[in-house]
Amino acid sequence: MQDDQERDFLSPEKFEELKEELKTLKTVRRKEIAESLEYARSLGDLSENAEYQEAREMQAAIEERIAHLEHLIAHAEIVSPKKKGSVVSMGSKVVIQKVGEKERHEYEIVGSEEANIMERKISYLSPLGEAMMGKKKGEEFSFETPKGKQRYKILEIS
Repeated sequence: MQDDQERDFLSPEKFEELKEELKTLKTVRRKEIAESLEYARSLGDLSENAEYQEAREMQAAIEERIAHLEHLIAHAEIVSPKKKGSVVSMGSKVVIQKVGEKERHEYEIVGSEEANIMERKISYLSPLGEAMMGKKKGEEFSFETPKGKQRYKILEIS
């Protein structure tokens, strides 16, 4: 069995989104790049052909993304949000409060591919996510930041 560092945790929605992106890249985008390459070749001397070089770079970027998505999909572990849990785990929504302060923060624990701080989704591998994993409601935890050790308390888990 793989350890968590090699496994990619994905929500069912993200898994489907990545499969759809892969399908589009393999069908639509590959065809567009092939047409761009064909057109650029028709312009003549490839050694000084900027269009050709650009199309080759786009092709390489798309092939790299396809390989990345194929790896993600092949190694993904689909994690559905759990119903009101007693312990912080993948898919948990957690409300925390810095010890000594009033402000509350809510985060969803997700796989690294879905992490998006603007949507308050943090990776279970991030310092904060890692520090919360396995903790219970009411439990305090700490983690290192550039500003030093921070202490928080878990107020709610859903």
